[in-house]
Amino acid sequence: MKKLETREDIELLVNTFYQKVQKDETIGFFFNDVAKVNWNEHLSKMYKFWETLLFGQISYKGNPMAAHFPINEMVAMEKYHFEHWLKLWTETVEELFTGVKADMAVYKANNISQLMAYKMEMARRLS
Repeated sequence: MKKLETREDIELLVNTFYQKVQKDETIGFFFNDVAKVNWNEHLSKMYKFWETLLFGQISYKGNPMAAHFPINEMVAMEKYHFEHWLKLWTETVEELFTGVKADMAVYKANNISQLMAYKMEMARRLS
C-alpha cells in the first residue's frame, strides 16, 4: 500500500470517493438531485480542501459549513447521512493508502462528519 503524500494522491482519493458517492443510494441524491453538483468545480474544491487539511497547503478558500446549510433546508441532512459519508470515505482511504496522512484523513473526516451532523441538526431545530 502507498502512503498518502502528494496532490496527485489527494486527487486519486477524492475522485475515487466521489465516484462511489455519485452512485450511492444513501447520500448520492444530495449531490446529484438536490445540490445538482457541478462535479468539475466540486472536485477541484475538494482537492484544495483536503490538501489544506492534510498538507497545510493553504489552497482552499471557502466555508464548507455555509455551503451545506441551503441543502439542509431543502432536504434534511441527518446524522446517519454523515455517518454513511464517513464510512465511504474511510473505506476509500483504507483501500488506497496507508500511513500517518491516511490515518489523519480518516480522523479529520470523522471530526467533520460529527460537526456537520450536529450543525445541520441545530439549524433544523432553529428554523
